[in-house]
Amino acid sequence: MAKILISPSKYVQGAGEMKKLGSYAASYGKNALILISAGGYKRIGTEIEESFKDTGVSFAFDYFNGECSKNEINRIMKIMEEKGCDMIIGIGGGKIFDTAKAAAYYQKTPVVICPTIASTDAPCSALSVIYTDEGVFEEYLFLPANPNLVLMDTEIIAASPVRLTVAGIGDALATYFEARACKNSDATSCAGGKSTEAAMALAKLCFDTLMEEGIKAKCALEAGVCTPAVEKIIEANTLLSGIGFESAGLAGAHAIHNGLTVLEECHHMYHGEKVAFGTIAQLVLEDVSAEELEDIISFCIEVGLPVTLGELGVKEITKEKIMAVAEAACAENDTLHNMPFEVTPEKVYAAIMAADAYGHYFLGE
Repeated sequence: MAKILISPSKYVQGAGEMKKLGSYAASYGKNALILISAGGYKRIGTEIEESFKDTGVSFAFDYFNGECSKNEINRIMKIMEEKGCDMIIGIGGGKIFDTAKAAAYYQKTPVVICPTIASTDAPCSALSVIYTDEGVFEEYLFLPANPNLVLMDTEIIAASPVRLTVAGIGDALATYFEARACKNSDATSCAGGKSTEAAMALAKLCFDTLMEEGIKAKCALEAGVCTPAVEKIIEANTLLSGIGFESAGLAGAHAIHNGLTVLEECHHMYHGEKVAFGTIAQLVLEDVSAEELEDIISFCIEVGLPVTLGELGVKEITKEKIMAVAEAACAENDTLHNMPFEVTPEKVYAAIMAADAYGHYFLGE
């Protein structure tokens, strides 16, 4: 099987770039549907509208319903058909991007992705994660192409709640460990081939950047400023993690995240927060060295990522609940089977419970 690396056609990151959105969009079409949340429009809607002046591009806004579900994707497709839109622009967070990417795929139009947060590695990928209308993971929709443009306005992102960027660190934290597992098992990546050395290098750079810049970036964001550390973390959360996970592969951490979605108690937690705990559980499954495990759990605690089931919202822990998570994580079509050894629900249950125990230990509880 061939080695494959995929990436967005263009990635732009800098302060004030949203003010140029209309000019960028003019390269892809003449009539855009802009998918955004009601709150997002309230914050930056006027700025977006101003960016389209004198570009010759018409546009219409539509408010996202909250879940990247088949029903929501179909609703957006119908609006694009009714309005004759020849491109879609997703502005906001991961589920908006995934909905926009899926709608663009089915409508055969370009898609522009404009994150207002750096909470996941979804922006750059040729992948949409489909959930039910109630928020339970359903399936991965693998797309034939990555977004035409990913536009990161660091001024807007730095003004978002700090917890969102920290959640992005949690999502990115899994990238190297899952890539390493996929390389060891010779697994096929989300790109449909074997990992390239470039993808592995980007995954490792992602991890190294998180370790070096993560705490500095969090402190800067809490002080309300965008520093070089913040810029590097935004790139790690978005571009490095995006290319790294997609072209090097997913394994245990994201499968365990998907398992956690069966617990309604966890639905209020962000994707990256659940992935961070899934990363710890994957490391337990792999029986990594005590030093590596301590380094990752300590980093999570320091940066503010959950390391126990209680911190994820699971107040009453029962074997029945955690086995349900483990069984969902081991679904036939999920990525847990990319681990370099056989994984069973019983092993995943044990890893989750041990990860929770280690979390309590390092928290001193």
